[in-house]
Amino acid sequence: MKNKKTLYSFSIVAATLLITLASCNTTPVSAQAKSCKAEVQPVNPPDRPILVGADYYPEHWPEERWETDIKLMKDAGFNVVRLAEFSWIYMEPTEGQYEFDWLDDVLDLLARYDIYAIICTPTAVMPAWLAQKYPDALATKADGTRIVWGGRKNNCFSTGTYRLLSERITRAMAEHFKDNPVVIGWQTDNEFGGTDCRCSICRTEFQDWLRKKYGTLDKLNQAWGNHFWGLEFTTWGEITVPDNRVGRWASSNPSACLDWQRFTSWLNIRFQKDQIDIIREICPHHFVTHNLMPFHKGINYYEFTKDLDFVSFDNYPIWGAKRPKISYRAAAAADFMRGLKQKNFLIMEQTAGPHGWSSLQRNPWPGEIRLFCYQQLAHGADGQIWFRWRTCTAGREQYWHGILGHDGKPLRRYKEAAQVAKEYRKLDEHLKGTTVRSDVAIIYDYDTVWALQIQPGYPANNFEDVMRRYYDALFRAGVNADFIPTCADFSKYKLVLAPDLYVLRDKVANNLNDFVKKGGTLFTDCRVGVKDENNLCHPRTLPGLLSKALGIRIEEYSAVADKVEYKVSGTDGFPGSFTAKHYVDWVTPENASTLARYEGEWHLKPFAALTKNTYGKGKAWYAGTVIKEDAFYDQLIKNLLEDAAIHPLIKPPLGVEVSIRQGNGQKLLFVINHTEEQQTVSVPVGTELLTGKTTDGPITLNTFEVAVIKL
Repeated sequence: MKNKKTLYSFSIVAATLLITLASCNTTPVSAQAKSCKAEVQPVNPPDRPILVGADYYPEHWPEERWETDIKLMKDAGFNVVRLAEFSWIYMEPTEGQYEFDWLDDVLDLLARYDIYAIICTPTAVMPAWLAQKYPDALATKADGTRIVWGGRKNNCFSTGTYRLLSERITRAMAEHFKDNPVVIGWQTDNEFGGTDCRCSICRTEFQDWLRKKYGTLDKLNQAWGNHFWGLEFTTWGEITVPDNRVGRWASSNPSACLDWQRFTSWLNIRFQKDQIDIIREICPHHFVTHNLMPFHKGINYYEFTKDLDFVSFDNYPIWGAKRPKISYRAAAAADFMRGLKQKNFLIMEQTAGPHGWSSLQRNPWPGEIRLFCYQQLAHGADGQIWFRWRTCTAGREQYWHGILGHDGKPLRRYKEAAQVAKEYRKLDEHLKGTTVRSDVAIIYDYDTVWALQIQPGYPANNFEDVMRRYYDALFRAGVNADFIPTCADFSKYKLVLAPDLYVLRDKVANNLNDFVKKGGTLFTDCRVGVKDENNLCHPRTLPGLLSKALGIRIEEYSAVADKVEYKVSGTDGFPGSFTAKHYVDWVTPENASTLARYEGEWHLKPFAALTKNTYGKGKAWYAGTVIKEDAFYDQLIKNLLEDAAIHPLIKPPLGVEVSIRQGNGQKLLFVINHTEEQQTVSVPVGTELLTGKTTDGPITLNTFEVAVIKL
C-alpha cells in the first residue's frame, strides 16, 4: 500500500464527552423503530443493471496484483465489488489517524474498468490498539472473563467507548467517500448477532431497558411471574443477567430469558442505527444494507431491517451437504429475506467454492454455482456477489474458497461465474420491476423462536424444523410463499400457515380468527398459543382464543419418547397411513371434522390427529402431532391449496423448482433442476430467454439446468 496519509484529529475532551453521551442512549426498540427514515433506495434503480460481482480484499494481496484482479472481473462481466469490512486497522492504524489513500487507489482502478463499489463499515473486527487501550470494548463471557482479542465479533455493544470509536470511523469514511462516483452504497458491519456480553455495563443497560419497558417493579414482577420461587425484585439494581442456557438444568426465569434476548437484539439494532444515521446524513444518495444470516436467531430481523434500504444476505447452501441435494433451505431463506421488508434483496455473499474453517466442506459440482445464483434470482434477488474473489492464503478462512483458488488463476469456477454474469445481462430488462407475489404466507415470529429455545416443550421442537415441513411441501407443489410477522395484514393472503406459534398474543389470535371468518384458510399445529407475550402460559384450555376458528379443544397432551411411534390413518377426505412421533395433542373435535386419527393405541383412539373446521366463510386446519412421512405434508398442502382456491401453474417433478417473478408488464417463470438426472417439465407458451427458444409443452432440463421463460 502506498504510504500516503489523510489525517483527521479529535479532541480528547470531546471524545470523552461523546463516550459518556453514547452510553446513555437506551431507547427501547418500539420507540426507536418509529424514528426510522423512509426507504429511499431500491436494490437497483432503473438505470443500473443487475449487480454481479465479488467480495474483494485488496489488502490481502500485493498492490501490483490489484489491476490484474479487476481486469479479470471486468472480463467476466462483473460490475460491483464489496470492500473493507475487515479493514479498520488499515484505515485507522492509530486512534484518530485515518488513512484512506490505499482504498482510493483501488476505487480509481475500479472506475477505470466501470465497476461499482459497496463500502463496509469495518466494525466487526476492532484493531489491536483499540482492545489494548480500551479493554472494556471487549465482550465479557458468562464466566466473567473477557473475550481475548484475536478474532472477530468480540465487542460489547453497550460500552460507550466502542460505540464512539465505531461512529468516528463511520463518519470519517462517509466524509471521505461521499462524492466518489464509484461508491453506490454501504454495508454496515458484518453479520451482526455474534456476541452475548455479560459485563456490568450490559447489566446496567438491561436494568435501564427494563425500567423503560415496564415503568414499575410491580409491573415487571407481574409480567415475569416472579411470585414463583419468590424471585421478586425490590430494587432495579437487584436484576441480574439471566442464565439463558438451553436444556434440562437451565434455571433462570423463562420470562427474564425472553426479555434478555429482546434486549440483546435491541443492542445490535441500536449499534447499527448509530452508523446508519451518520451515513444517511453525509451520503444521502447511497443505499445502506447489511448482510444477514438465514434464520439467524440472535436478532429480530423485522426490527433490525427497518433502518435499511433493502435486505442483503449470505447464501451457503452446500454447508454440511455430502453431495448435491434439493436446496429447500436456500429457497426458504430467500423468501424469508424478501418478506422482511416485502421487497427484493441482494445476495452479499454467494457460494463460490468449497468452504470451511478447520476443515473443508465439499466443492460445488460443475453447474451448481450457477444453479445457486438462479435460485436466488427466482425468489427475488436483484443481484449477487460471490464470496470471495480469491481464496486467502492466511488466517482462519484459508479453506473458504473463492472464485479463484490460492493460485489466483481463472479456472473452472471463474468461467462458471462469468457465464452467470453474462447471462444476467440478457435478463436485465426483463427483470426490472419484477418480484415474487404470493397467495401463501408463513408466520415467522421471533418471540416464538426465542421462547422455544428457552423451553421447547418437547425435545425435538425446533421452530425451523417445524416450519420447513410445510415450506418444503409448498416447494414440491410449485408454490411460492411469503414469510410474515404476526403484525402483518393477513387479508393480503388466501392461505396463512402458523406453525408452532407458541407465543400468541390475544390481538394476533383475534386477527387470525377474523381472517378465517372472512374467507381465509388457516393452518396451525401442536403447541400453538401456549404462551403470552411475557412467556407465561395462558390460563386457558388450548388452543385458547383460536378455539373459535379451529373448532377443537385440547385438555391434555404428551411428549413422545425417542423411538416410540404411533400409527395414524387418514379418512376418505385425507387418504393414507402415516406415523406420528415426538409429540401428540389429545385433540377433541367440537365443531371440526376429523381427517386423521390414531390407530392401535387405545388411549389415543378418542382423539384426532388432524382436523378441519368451517368458521364463517373460511376454513381452519389443525395438526395435533408430528408426522414422519413427507407424503403427509404433501397431501396436507394439496388440500390446503384447494380450500384456498390456489392453483399452481406447474406441478413440478421431485427435484425441480419453479418460481414466478412478475410486475412491470412482465411475467417470468423460473424452472430449476436440482437433480443430477435429466428432467422433463411441461410448461406454458412462452419464450425461454437464455436460448431464445419458444416453449409450449414439455421441456428437458439436464443436470442443474435452468430455464427462464417469459410468459
